[in-house]
Amino acid sequence: MKIVDSNQMRNIAEQLKADGKTIVFTNGCFDILHVGHVRYLQAARELGDCLILGLNSDQSVRTLKGPTRPINTQADRAEVLSALSAVDYVVIFEEATAENLISQIKPAIYVKGGDYNIKDLPESAIVSEYGGQTILIPEVIGKSSSNIIKKIKKD
Repeated sequence: MKIVDSNQMRNIAEQLKADGKTIVFTNGCFDILHVGHVRYLQAARELGDCLILGLNSDQSVRTLKGPTRPINTQADRAEVLSALSAVDYVVIFEEATAENLISQIKPAIYVKGGDYNIKDLPESAIVSEYGGQTILIPEVIGKSSSNIIKKIKKD
């Protein structure tokens, strides 16, 4: 099963590390999956042996994006993401940031999109503390859930 809870993920991560595997971690809402997400996740997966995706819960998405989001439920988003070959595990978290999850998993590499700045990511400070690396992957210009929603509203 690719969709796991944080306790299961912590145990899996410990075993992966014991086996000498490089863990890559990313997180986000992934509300309306699009080609930008797919390319981003493929690029993230290429950085290591296992890609763990921290998925914002429905409540967390509402906190970050407003009362009309998410469009798709956390269960639906997790199922769709887990079907992608680039994603090894999906773990849903309730907080606005993935700091707690990263503190538990301690991935070798933390990945975010190029629209972020490393110094503005609270997770990157945690990753740096234990010797991990934060990498920004360039975004696919014009491909975002927000743009898709605007287009739907216009039609």
